[in-house]
Amino acid sequence: MLHQRVELPSHLRPGLRLLLQAHDYAQELEQDTWDMAVELDVLRDAKLSNSDLRWLDAKGYIEHAVEITGPEDCVRRFRRTALVNFREPVSIILTPRGVGAARDACSGDVTLEAASPRVGICQIGGPDEALGRPKWDHQRRQLRLGSQLVKEFKLPSPNQETVLMAFEEEGWPPRVDDPLPPIARLDPRRRLHDTIKALNRKQKQQLIRFRGDGSGEGIRWEPALPCEESPDVVLASG
Repeated sequence: MLHQRVELPSHLRPGLRLLLQAHDYAQELEQDTWDMAVELDVLRDAKLSNSDLRWLDAKGYIEHAVEITGPEDCVRRFRRTALVNFREPVSIILTPRGVGAARDACSGDVTLEAASPRVGICQIGGPDEALGRPKWDHQRRQLRLGSQLVKEFKLPSPNQETVLMAFEEEGWPPRVDDPLPPIARLDPRRRLHDTIKALNRKQKQQLIRFRGDGSGEGIRWEPALPCEESPDVVLASG
């Protein structure tokens, strides 16, 4: 039976790309999909509205649950929810049907990762030399991508600045180990998770996306490129 292509509204693509990438990472690492579930505020940053999420839910494209992971838990834990209270820490994954729909929506961006050819990843982008690499200016406390100002700190943000300094010192590799010094009674994974979310918030231009590496012990970065095809930009896995 031939696959029937699904056409989805174009404004949903950035959010679907995040969900599909999370799904593919879980497949590549042979983890449960919920280990890579995407938080609600990340999808809000991708411009998905409450109505968008309710529509995707009604179409059977997503599943959702409230994360109840505690500081002593070794894996993420969730409680199923009807997705009626958007003030709760809701996390979302794609259903099998949603994976197919997301791949159709991002079909112009899907490439096969050479190291894992069974995984097709609809990426946000990679450290592409054509785009340049970020630059953290600790004197001005500014994060730039090329000539574009991404983020500027008016007040001290020790955790965020420590992460940016670690990337800068190592030449902006795709991933660095958690550089935050341990503090008694603070869960390091939760602290890193919160720092990553803070790095993604209040960017003057949404040009860089920071992510966990799935282990809770590292952080990744990638350029945040628009999902739509462009004659000037080629999306690639990274």
